[in-house]
Amino acid sequence: MAGTRSATAKAAADIEDARHVAAPMAHVLLICLQACCALVTVIEPNLHILATATLAVYAGAHRSIKPAAQGNTEAMTKQDAMRFPVIGSCVLFGFFVLFKYLPKDLVNKLLTVYFVVLGIFALVGCLSPVLARFVPKSFAGKVMKFGTLPTIPLITDGPSKLECTPPELIAGVAACGFCGWYVVEKHWVANNALGLAFSLTGVEFLTLDSVQIGTILLVGLFFYDIFWVFFTPVMVTVAKSFDAPIKLLFPRVVEPGSKSPFSMLGLGDIVVPGIYVALTLRMDQQRAARAKAEGKPAPKRYFPAVIFGYFAGLATTIAVMNVFNAAQPALLYIVPGILGATFLRALIAGGVKELKEIWAFVEAGEEEGADEPKKSK
Repeated sequence: MAGTRSATAKAAADIEDARHVAAPMAHVLLICLQACCALVTVIEPNLHILATATLAVYAGAHRSIKPAAQGNTEAMTKQDAMRFPVIGSCVLFGFFVLFKYLPKDLVNKLLTVYFVVLGIFALVGCLSPVLARFVPKSFAGKVMKFGTLPTIPLITDGPSKLECTPPELIAGVAACGFCGWYVVEKHWVANNALGLAFSLTGVEFLTLDSVQIGTILLVGLFFYDIFWVFFTPVMVTVAKSFDAPIKLLFPRVVEPGSKSPFSMLGLGDIVVPGIYVALTLRMDQQRAARAKAEGKPAPKRYFPAVIFGYFAGLATTIAVMNVFNAAQPALLYIVPGILGATFLRALIAGGVKELKEIWAFVEAGEEEGADEPKKSK
């Protein structure tokens, strides 16, 4: 029957909701890190960056499992991956021109409105599945209806039903509170709450279907990051001028002569490597499910090695930045870390044969026969 799923696809589709909210401890630790630094003591910023970024990638990778199995993600094609550095360069240079020729305050006010609206939805999407785990299922599954929202020109295609579950309502109230706090105070905790919500959402719903596409994307952005950081003032200027939650802020003890009380990490240094790390986690699960269905031994796992490669690459970035006291393109070190971990793991696990198998892995091919294919950009 054409609509019948393969054993591998069915195994992926039947993943428990607990895996969707991921490693719940990763979410809890992310919250505790920010709260501890705000309420108790300032955490050493380098350790804070490493812990926060790695936990965000770990949690986002697990969150991607369920939407990817259901086909509710945006899958990047090879053409998208090849165009991404070019489009990113145009957007980056566009912001540089805006900040150079328009009042910085005006640009940032417009950006704040835009990101706050997006932030409410992102926070609800991140918090509601987690909250649903801590309330009775009968309560969490109730649908509360509030009428119909009329068509909004240029935003919605038609009338929309206003309905939500109790966890979504609770998360919505919390999200509005955080966004209001951010607008009024621009506090770093509120900034990081929005930034982490964007990061988790990006890793969860933007997917790569193959190792080849991931490699094309990462190699392109490797050179993109090097060019805009080392050869022009554009990247650093935009990062310092952009007063919106597109970067995470990590407080540090202010020393005499210090220009800023914060260390920074761009969300791109979490999301871009994160979608590749998430691919390796789903690849591990699909290969394991296929081996089980065929009665074969479980294959070697790649996710632990690749997320360690991310951690090592980010740690190297921080070390080099401290030695030379200058901004560093994080992807210069993260990309070799995660790609090197992937291919070295393959060689150790099974030599050239395993390397070819991993290079040829296509996630959509693993789910051939699924009821609905993934969406492509």
